[in-house]
Amino acid sequence: MIQIPEAQAVENFPKLLHEAINGQEVVIIDSDGNAFKLIALTRIPTPLFGSAKGQVSFGPDFDEPIEGFEEYMP
Repeated sequence: MIQIPEAQAVENFPKLLHEAINGQEVVIIDSDGNAFKLIALTRIPTPLFGSAKGQVSFGPDFDEPIEGFEEYMP
């Protein structure tokens, strides 16, 4: 575990991010004694457009009116 004062954390932030990504626990302590843990979250995948092609289908009655909603229809 790395414990580092806030002022040093600001100067070394890219290095601390790298440490957190590699699983190291990073604790930043501010001047009031408050402690903050820097943790890496999993990466959010970028959507691949078209990747579900052929996996989605609609029933033959998809465009048919829904029973009970006649009064809302034009």
